[in-house]
Amino acid sequence: MPSFLLAWYKRYLFKALAFTFSLIFVLIVGSQSFSSTSLSNQILWDTYGVPHIYGQTIPSAFKEFGWAQMQSHGNLLLSLYGQARGRAAQYWGEEYVESDQWILTMGVPDRARAWYAAQSPAFRSYLDAFASGINTYAQAHADLIDDSVEVVLPVKGEDILAHLQRVLNFTFIVDPTQVANLSHQQPKAGSNGWAISPQRSASGNAMLLANPHLPWSDLFLWYEAQITAPGIDAYGATLVGIPVLAIAFNDNLGWTHTVNTFDGWDAYELKLANGGYIFDGKVRPFESETFSLKVKQKDGSLSNKELVVRRSVHGAVFAADKTVALRVVGLDRPGTLEQWWDMARSQNFQQFQAVLQRLQLPMFTVMYADRAGHIMHLFNAQVPVRQQGNFADWEKIIPGDTSKTLWTKIHPYRDLPRIVDPDSGWLQNANDPPWTTTFPPAIDANNYPAYIAPRSMSFRAQRSAKMLFEDDKISFDEMVAYKHSTRMELGDRLLDDLIPAANKYGNNIAQRAAKVLQTWDRQANADSRGAVLFALWVQAMDLDTAFSQTWSEKSPRTTPDGLANPQAAVATLEAVAAEVEKTYGALNVPWGEVFRLKYGNVDLPANGGFGDLGIFRVLDFIAAKDNRFQPVAGDSFVAAIEFSQPVKAMALTSYGNASQPGSTHIGDQLPLFAQKKLRPVWRDSKNIKAHLVKKEVF
Repeated sequence: MPSFLLAWYKRYLFKALAFTFSLIFVLIVGSQSFSSTSLSNQILWDTYGVPHIYGQTIPSAFKEFGWAQMQSHGNLLLSLYGQARGRAAQYWGEEYVESDQWILTMGVPDRARAWYAAQSPAFRSYLDAFASGINTYAQAHADLIDDSVEVVLPVKGEDILAHLQRVLNFTFIVDPTQVANLSHQQPKAGSNGWAISPQRSASGNAMLLANPHLPWSDLFLWYEAQITAPGIDAYGATLVGIPVLAIAFNDNLGWTHTVNTFDGWDAYELKLANGGYIFDGKVRPFESETFSLKVKQKDGSLSNKELVVRRSVHGAVFAADKTVALRVVGLDRPGTLEQWWDMARSQNFQQFQAVLQRLQLPMFTVMYADRAGHIMHLFNAQVPVRQQGNFADWEKIIPGDTSKTLWTKIHPYRDLPRIVDPDSGWLQNANDPPWTTTFPPAIDANNYPAYIAPRSMSFRAQRSAKMLFEDDKISFDEMVAYKHSTRMELGDRLLDDLIPAANKYGNNIAQRAAKVLQTWDRQANADSRGAVLFALWVQAMDLDTAFSQTWSEKSPRTTPDGLANPQAAVATLEAVAAEVEKTYGALNVPWGEVFRLKYGNVDLPANGGFGDLGIFRVLDFIAAKDNRFQPVAGDSFVAAIEFSQPVKAMALTSYGNASQPGSTHIGDQLPLFAQKKLRPVWRDSKNIKAHLVKKEVF
């Protein structure tokens, strides 16, 4: 049989079997009525597209979770797994060549196979079950999966671990753009996290606020779910394609993550000699491996590109203006997923901390609270043990010709900055170093190596700490309200200098702009007038040189402050004000008229803005049509939890809990976002039943 006919026949047979399986499944599901969640393996889908997964066994719960993720994000999930294999160009063409080169150069596929073999037999079976759920859904609903991504099927357990590496080690810790630019500047990713103890809680119960800010697309999308199986009943969210919850709570405890100020990679400059490189006075040969990278052409044929990967004792080698070798933490620690799983299964602080001590998760601050009233901030990271230097030193290119600069160990758990139950009664992190997690300060930077974390505090972190510091008794409703705060801390620092300077030095438009800024509420609410003018003025300023008083460790929450050059600031205001008036017809154009919540079929006035402005309610925008802006990152998954009896929780997945074409849950939570509201979390069978849309029984 000709190859093209054989391919057509296989595809036809697959679709036919899928239709048959789907029909049988629909008949089975349709005959079921709602019953006790303990009697069967099932997924209960609520009105916001959140799957409540019940497994009689742990493998069955994993399988259902794979099924659920495919139903909500099938095209995206398969695309991500295909890229993690390093075969995306083979599947989808030339535009994925650089992605494949990155994945293969960093050794992801081979390491994924090694990690899979290193899993405990039980957890390996869970990964297999998750993959089985993906494949089973694809067989049952092939008509709902895009034809272009079906080539990734079937998914295997090792694909999950390849995806995990791509997300954590080779995107969050280091990504290709950082290597290309030899820069440690972090990708646009951040978060807020709060933990409030009973002494500062109005109800006397500990509270937790989870609030990651990630891009609203690709591998950064959050997926909200509840997983119930023997030994676990946890609610939270994870990134698409990850088979366990990464941020979660149960009846007794919960945690969230923020991206921490952590340096987990280094670029070593190599001195080349005689076809190798110099190391400790001797010439060493490179290890070399050649890959045949297949690339799909427009006519469907495949071309081959040869990729030669060289490695030094440091790691993979990249050659541009300089020949550098990349060293990344965590590549010898395959237990991240099992650690997250066991964190969600923990029932008290002792159990939870014992799991953290494995130190398999390569990065992320852990902010924790529990029913017993404990709160904790852990600077969780696989920090290399370095012989010398501070944080800034290790962000530079490191000499690679000596073993004196080559780190081989990481700091154990006991070495990491950590505070449990501080006297203040509250903890916060807004991607600032751990030294500013609470006030009075509870972690002394002088007690740790200078390379662990920098010393700084952003305006967003200052705004975060200010709200907590100024409220002696915080209620659950107040915590939710604070979470939605759009006040610009930067405005509070600069307007008292800018407004009088504009009136003194400025022309007519500068003085009119000053009047607008004087009456502005200093927030980025949809109806805030003056926020657009101020934000665009800040964008035009060089904030590195703008302040008369720079940031000081002695005054971390009130500096930097003041204008270094008021006349230059006014000149910038004149230019920006003229452009705003010309573009939008008024200097006091409402924030929500210019900044829009445009996602899918939704288009609403936005509230919130750039964290650099000192806004706690983060939204990052890009230019859209008609001089408007639309969000691409920021508040993504939000959960507010009070460890009362029963637990009180509200949540929001800003962009909705699905990306699959045709889903009604794409953008369906944005109206609540626009209203600064969260929605109740339904965890018990009574509430789930009251909001049940669909039940699937397995």
